[in-house]
Amino acid sequence: MILYPAIDLKDGQCVRLLHGDMDKATVFNTSPANQAEQFAKAGFDWLHVVDLNGAIEGRAANAEAVAAILEAISLPVQLGGGVRTLESIETWIEAGVSRVVLGTVAVRDPALVKRAAALYPEQIAVAVDVKGGKVAVEGWVETSELSPIELGKRFEDAGVAALIITDISRDGALTGVNIEAVGALADAVSIPVIASGGVASVKDIEQLKARPGVPIAGAILGRALYTGALLPGEAIRAARRATPAGAV
Repeated sequence: MILYPAIDLKDGQCVRLLHGDMDKATVFNTSPANQAEQFAKAGFDWLHVVDLNGAIEGRAANAEAVAAILEAISLPVQLGGGVRTLESIETWIEAGVSRVVLGTVAVRDPALVKRAAALYPEQIAVAVDVKGGKVAVEGWVETSELSPIELGKRFEDAGVAALIITDISRDGALTGVNIEAVGALADAVSIPVIASGGVASVKDIEQLKARPGVPIAGAILGRALYTGALLPGEAIRAARRATPAGAV
């Protein structure tokens, strides 16, 4: 299982939100590049970056901070938030982003996502942000009529690298991962699934790994890392540890 420490960008700073509420942001580092360096030194293999302002505005709003992160580390970076056009996808990939995460446009214009995945194989991921059982869009402000599985199935055989499922009700709350929802999506599609929202301890990582069914490809780590509730070393060891046969 691959772990993705998260850097959420708001007004150029590294923050964490509670339940996706922009008015409930806690600043953890005023230098996103410095935070990225800390995660790289801790031994993580990837970095997950979200342009929160961009997700609401529908365009890149923290480009300078993202550029500083890309310059500071050599880890592959997964970036989402406000990417709505092929041009912006191309711009970020040319800038050095390894994987672009598409959310709102996956609901509004699935053909664009499929075209992007064809142009950039294994470099496009789809964000499946869930609120009340339905997929949320526009920076989690609006809710669509699509279920997570309906959205995921849109992109079967399209070359999408991953589906990132976030339970908004648990995001930033340290209440544990919604393993049932994550597992249901993983079992329903052939695309690798990454869990996000609510990871509070090593136990969450262990439970994701131990669940029966299709293996969960990864997990995004946020507030628990920043508060020290989850230590990088123990998280990485848990993710890499072999799951005992018959574990549940």
